[in-house]
Amino acid sequence: MSQKFEINAEPRKDVGKGASRRLRRSGENVPGIIYGAEDPPQNLMMSANELGKAMQNEAFFSQIIDVKVDGKVQQAVLRDVQRNPANDRVLHVDFLRISANKPIEVNVPLHFVNEDKCKGVRLGGGMIAHAMTEVEISCLPKDLPEYLEVYMAELDIGEIIHLSDLALPSGVTLVALTHDDDRAVVSVQAPRGGGEEEEEAAAAPEAPAVIGEEPEED
Repeated sequence: MSQKFEINAEPRKDVGKGASRRLRRSGENVPGIIYGAEDPPQNLMMSANELGKAMQNEAFFSQIIDVKVDGKVQQAVLRDVQRNPANDRVLHVDFLRISANKPIEVNVPLHFVNEDKCKGVRLGGGMIAHAMTEVEISCLPKDLPEYLEVYMAELDIGEIIHLSDLALPSGVTLVALTHDDDRAVVSVQAPRGGGEEEEEAAAAPEAPAVIGEEPEED
């Protein structure tokens, strides 16, 4: 079930790099912008503390957010987050407004189910290799899932789950597949070392020190 998020924001009239820098330096607020849905863009500022708490929830990055500005709620999705590479502090956020009757494209996380029961790992000693941790989907806002599940229990060594193998909720499509891009999502790789070739080599008799020389008789 999708979660509901609300962010309280204030209009930001003092714009520009210098203004944003001063706002961030205070440590109390984060600059942002909301745009789309045929309405003009609006510069915002919001509580760094409130935003930080919301971002601790994985679903915040893929679910519909009620952005409340001057008492008016605008529904949006988080489109972009700029962070300081040195300390991962949020520098700026972009919100994209949504319309109920228009499809949106958004990244949602993948949840890998029953990895501990994976056949290739449990019986074959293989290793799970994740090629993707999220996927881009297209759907109406009402159909937006919180995440997609990838079922791992029956995956054996050498087997791969592709995008086309994922179970999708009704009304949801994968953007990559509309471009014939059926890439790998996850696979089970054979264990390194300890294979049959090494066992055969260990069992083979040791070769003589000098080839072609026969031992002397007493």
